[in-house]
Amino acid sequence: MKPALPKNEAERLNALRQYQILDTPPEPAFDRIAEMAANFFQAPMAGVSLVDEDRVWFKSRIGINVPQTARDAGLCSSAMLSQGVYHLSDAAHDQRALSHSFVADLGIRFYAAAPLRNHEGFNLGTVWVLDQKPRELASSEEEMLRALAALAMNQMELRLYAEKVARLERAERTIGQQLREANERLRQSEERFRDYFEEAPIAYVVSSKSGIIRANRTAAEILGVKPEEIVGFDWRSLFHDNPDAQRRLREVLKLVQSGNEARGEELELRRKEDGRPLAVRWWSKSEEGNYSRIMFIDITEQVLMEQQKARLEAQNAYLLDEIRTEQNFGDIVGGSSGLRKVMQQVQLVAPTDATVLITGESGTGKELVARAIHEQSARRERPLVKLNCSAVPEGLFESEFFGHVKGAFTGALRDKPGRFELADGGTLFLDEIGEVPLAMQAKLLRVLQEQELERLGDTRTRKVNVRVIAASNRDIKKEVDEGRFRQDLFYRLSVFPIEVPPLRERREDIAPLVANFVRQSARRMNRPEPQLSKAALDRLSSYDWPGNVRELQNTVERAIILWREGPLTFDLPASPARQGTEQQPKPVADAAFLTRDELKRQERETIISALKQTAGKVSGPGGAAELLGMKSSTLASRISALGINRRTQAG
Repeated sequence: MKPALPKNEAERLNALRQYQILDTPPEPAFDRIAEMAANFFQAPMAGVSLVDEDRVWFKSRIGINVPQTARDAGLCSSAMLSQGVYHLSDAAHDQRALSHSFVADLGIRFYAAAPLRNHEGFNLGTVWVLDQKPRELASSEEEMLRALAALAMNQMELRLYAEKVARLERAERTIGQQLREANERLRQSEERFRDYFEEAPIAYVVSSKSGIIRANRTAAEILGVKPEEIVGFDWRSLFHDNPDAQRRLREVLKLVQSGNEARGEELELRRKEDGRPLAVRWWSKSEEGNYSRIMFIDITEQVLMEQQKARLEAQNAYLLDEIRTEQNFGDIVGGSSGLRKVMQQVQLVAPTDATVLITGESGTGKELVARAIHEQSARRERPLVKLNCSAVPEGLFESEFFGHVKGAFTGALRDKPGRFELADGGTLFLDEIGEVPLAMQAKLLRVLQEQELERLGDTRTRKVNVRVIAASNRDIKKEVDEGRFRQDLFYRLSVFPIEVPPLRERREDIAPLVANFVRQSARRMNRPEPQLSKAALDRLSSYDWPGNVRELQNTVERAIILWREGPLTFDLPASPARQGTEQQPKPVADAAFLTRDELKRQERETIISALKQTAGKVSGPGGAAELLGMKSSTLASRISALGINRRTQAG
């Protein structure tokens, strides 16, 4: 025999049974409320339940397959006892929730429910949502649950009042009084429903062929229509005039007129107030009398964010493609024997961690070879950090290489990692390694050997794992012989030397390089790709290209800028060899010739002498360029190419 129920519980159960819906099939209204909850929360499970003693009656449910009644009423009871919305962000951390078999069987992590409270203050059940993933409950979601619970309670009250009206009609002696009471309660219920209707966070519209019959405040705000103009407003005018929008309008009208339900359809509209884009997700149900009930939410921000994300992803892919194309002349292009030898060396050394020294004239693509080694190595997922040693002031080498701590020198306002730390786990490319001062070469050698360093101004030793690839356009072996480069550092760097041949020694690569640069430049300038004539290619192939691939790329880009129509033409200077033939008299057969190294040494000594006479001044009146009869830019280029330290000649 069951123990007697408390008075309040007995009264609650009595109030519940008055609604006469425990043993009846679920009504469509409850199905719609459950569907609205699931759609709004984007949750897999939602429903409306009533609690009769220790049983839960599922009046509507989405996403779960259980009997009409269930004995385990603990979780629903907890929500009913709550004054507001009851929720569990993560049931896996709630022992009371875990004790319910209902929670464990369905793997529930998130639970939120609003009590169904009647006008007498009794909680009869809940509107609930469940999810198998933990999540927080937003304030807007809490308000939505309250509104849905009020709608469900209103549906139950309407049914109760309808039953009372029917009984009053059958009871002739008391029909007057009971009908007045029912009408009063119905009026109060309608007032409550009207409040819920107007204040609901979801837009509600009742529409006919002639326009909107009724709409709540949220609908007017979303559509950009003044409240006093909403009745009779033709919502079809919000569609764009373009063919796609009008086609979509015809589809919508056909769907509404057919009487089929629309569930979560998306539309692109324009706000009436300012014409701004408006995206909505809507649900509709056609009713008898040629009108439809429509519910929708504003998803404009979500759609715009998705469009912006797509644009950014496309831009990012394009920029990455441009970076890969522009860096170091793009992919390695060519098939000459010299270039094939270089690529064979790259394939051999890339899988190892050996230090590589890349030599070759300026503009031959030494950095591109370094990138190829990195991308074919096991370190390719880590960064390739680059440092042009010729661009580092002499006093900042240690900071650039190894970093510094705050206060290490004037201007050191915060800690800064050096290039070795940035390249930890990856590859460090040291271009123009011959420009590193002798004093710094000893410290660089120690880091290469020990794989550890100290930041400038710091005593802490830091371990690093860096592969070093160095490059130079100088003859480093000669620099060693002349005492400008440490021999031990040279041997440490040149574990695996690679020499990149100049372009004049691999002329068969000129044609594919030109075709590649033409394609890149035309795409970058958004111009059609011009045709290349054989005569133009032959002329390019006969030129010596002292600036190598870099000069070839600049020549092609200049030609693309100047091109208007017809085959592409190139403006080339006269070949140095031809200039010599035209301007020099025929040499005497027994005359002595200077070797290339002797010519470079002679040029170097001449420039050094001029710099000493001008106290290191290059350009301007009285400068070395004027003294030598050269352009200042040409002299500066030769000073860099010959490895002359202008500062040491100033004294």
